[in-house]
Amino acid sequence: MLLTVGILLFGLIILIMGGEFLVRGSTSIALKAKISPLVVGLTIVAFGTSAPELLISVKAALAGSPDMTMGNVVGSNICNLALVLGLTAVISPIHVNSDSIKIDWPVAMGSSLLLYFLLRVISPSLTWIQGLLFILLLVAYTFFIIRKSRKETKAQMTDVDIPAASNSPVKDILYILVGCLGLYFGADWFVGAARSLAFDLGVSERVIGITVLALGTSLPELVTAVVASVKGETDLAVGNLIGSNIFNILSILGITSMITRIDVSSEIINYDLIAMIIITMIVLPLMLYKRKMGKLSGVLLLLVYVYYTYSVVV
Repeated sequence: MLLTVGILLFGLIILIMGGEFLVRGSTSIALKAKISPLVVGLTIVAFGTSAPELLISVKAALAGSPDMTMGNVVGSNICNLALVLGLTAVISPIHVNSDSIKIDWPVAMGSSLLLYFLLRVISPSLTWIQGLLFILLLVAYTFFIIRKSRKETKAQMTDVDIPAASNSPVKDILYILVGCLGLYFGADWFVGAARSLAFDLGVSERVIGITVLALGTSLPELVTAVVASVKGETDLAVGNLIGSNIFNILSILGITSMITRIDVSSEIINYDLIAMIIITMIVLPLMLYKRKMGKLSGVLLLLVYVYYTYSVVV
């Protein structure tokens, strides 16, 4: 058991480092190619930071563990909005940007409802057709955000931290190679250890996906949000977390289902997906109230997360 947990944690560390190396190398090459920092931030950096979740989802699906794939995505979305956002609001008040209410939240809710509709009404499986639909929606959303951002005053700025370009193309390529290797082997170790942990604990792969995998892949967002809240820099917290949820559904499930079919269990469709939609709905009035999320909102979200996790495990 201890060895399994050790491999799980080691795989997670390698995954996160692999994503970081991939972002640094790819971003440096893109900036040297005179690509706008705004475009780099909304595409390469956004994709690179979600690469660990993507590799985990693909690996789990190919290994015959679709519940881990869906549990990872759904659980990560719930973790972002309930645990990470809740903890951030408890530490420091969050001022809500109007774009988070008018654009990000509707797209996140629409993506969640679309996923539920496809699985509940059309078919309890995601195939390349649904995957292609998700990718097309993501491309349309990304182009919309880029066009909107360019029309605003800070046309060349983005909310995402962009690493500076290096002076060596060889170093950039080495970063990318090391990043890809880290993502590949990290995902392999992480998913393998998670499956072993489920067997050792006598719980379903769905439970491991929603708790262990989801929390593990949300750790970077959690650390970033907590550090920002301690510094009092929480203005971007809501938008970044909701944007991550949009990317999880449209990109991760989109790409994974185009690679291999994802058969979704009835428990995830009838309970976890509904929980994700309800939590997304709860966030809206909390954002609208005085356009600020304080300690009370944070405590409420944390209680929701604790209750949901308890209900899944027990």
